Amino acid sequence: MPHYSMIIIWSEEDNCYLVHLPDFPFQKFHTHGDTYEEASKHGQEVIDSYIEIYREQGKSLPQPKNSLQLLQVEFYTPDKETA
Repeated sequence: MPHYSMIIIWSEEDNCYLVHLPDFPFQKFHTHGDTYEEASKHGQEVIDSYIEIYREQGKSLPQPKNSLQLLQVEFYTPDKETA
């Protein structure tokens, strides 16, 4: 089975983690979660659902665009007032 990429970013505007699945490009963001772990779980559920839909419709699964593995890194910048 292909390995699909999942990009998870924090959104200040939405106050949650947003999940983008670049191999399924028909939507900008596919799901979200309050925590990184929850967003990752929801992202995997969406991938599983897409695979099931493709198979039910007799469509070929999309080929993964790349095989990069991204790691979440959180960092904080000091406030200008406290610097």
